[in-house]
Amino acid sequence: MSFMNWIDARFPATSTWNEHLAEYYAPKNFNFWYFFGSLALLVLVNQIVTGVWLAMAYKPSAAEAFASVEYIMRDMDYGWLIRYMHSTGASAFFLVVYLHMFRGLIYGSYRNPRELIWIIGLFIYLAMMATAFFGYLLPWGQMSYWGAQVIVNLFAAVPFVGEELSVWIRGDYVISDATLNRFFALHFLLPFVLAALVFIHIVALHKVGSNNPDGIEIKKNKDENGIPKDGIPFHPYYTVKDIFGVGVFLIFFAAVIFFWPDFGGLFLEPPNFEPANPLKTPEHIAPVWYFTPFYAMLRAVPPMFGSQFPGVIVMFASILILFALPWLDRSPVKSVRYKGMLFKAAVAIFVVSFIFLGYLGMVASTKVILGFTATFWAQLFTAVYFLFFLLMPWYSVLDKTKPVPERVTQ
Repeated sequence: MSFMNWIDARFPATSTWNEHLAEYYAPKNFNFWYFFGSLALLVLVNQIVTGVWLAMAYKPSAAEAFASVEYIMRDMDYGWLIRYMHSTGASAFFLVVYLHMFRGLIYGSYRNPRELIWIIGLFIYLAMMATAFFGYLLPWGQMSYWGAQVIVNLFAAVPFVGEELSVWIRGDYVISDATLNRFFALHFLLPFVLAALVFIHIVALHKVGSNNPDGIEIKKNKDENGIPKDGIPFHPYYTVKDIFGVGVFLIFFAAVIFFWPDFGGLFLEPPNFEPANPLKTPEHIAPVWYFTPFYAMLRAVPPMFGSQFPGVIVMFASILILFALPWLDRSPVKSVRYKGMLFKAAVAIFVVSFIFLGYLGMVASTKVILGFTATFWAQLFTAVYFLFFLLMPWYSVLDKTKPVPERVTQ
């Protein structure tokens, strides 16, 4: 105990533990959806640790990058395991974050007083996308090379400064050794920026308190000791619950790593097992699965005056519109539990459109589906995606809501 007193006199260890765990009161009705925040933190740690380990053997050189990945896979002790943990971890990171964001959407975790938490979370999402994009080039395989070529060339569509911008990003007139070096540096740096954003996200969350499936503010109903009547200490109750969730997650995570690491080409594409060849274009270029909904939106917009810039605007707008969500939802209640069929139907249609856009981004734009081309379906689902947000100020008001209880329900 005297040792802890010595520590506390120089560093707020005990007070930090109490404030953020032992005496942080969370709603007592957390459910399955509340696993994904802690799982996202777990996968972030996995990505940083495995990424640092891989960087020790990786060569950020156009002449040696692909061979260094092969060396990691074949000759480095447990290199194959570390590489698969990292590649599977990237997809797992996006999967749990998408589910985490969906939970925030259905339970109104973006509403007052948590607007800033939502906005910080979106910056985390953008940092994740940037990190994944920079890391996608590093294996220096066919899909890495040509996927990066396509995405970087999109910046050339920006009026007036496009060509200079794309050259500045690449560091050369084409994807080359200079591009690989700078992408490696940024891919190594951004996870630490991501960790800082996650820390800020958690601090902001603990300032206003966690939301819950009922959308009730538990801080408004306290006992004589100032403790929320509908709250329980995060530790040990939710630390134990999260450990259980981690255990179940790791079973599936390990199953993918050991038995299906490429996940049918979704996590590791077949063309990426071939060295990058600037003279040989793959038959079909598509980004990794977590980018495909936005890639489908990009391709859904036809070029204007020979420029793909309108598609680029739509693609970026599909992410930026998420920042406006706290002010688009005008419903008198937060949680989907007490919202009516209008909102529930809108969310269901939105989810279906996002999943189909993800599929459409993986297939050729000329592919015929149910009598129509993939481009037609991409245009339709892109419109549905944006209408979910643009019409929200009206259907969230017209929606018939149920009365919200004064205390949280089990």
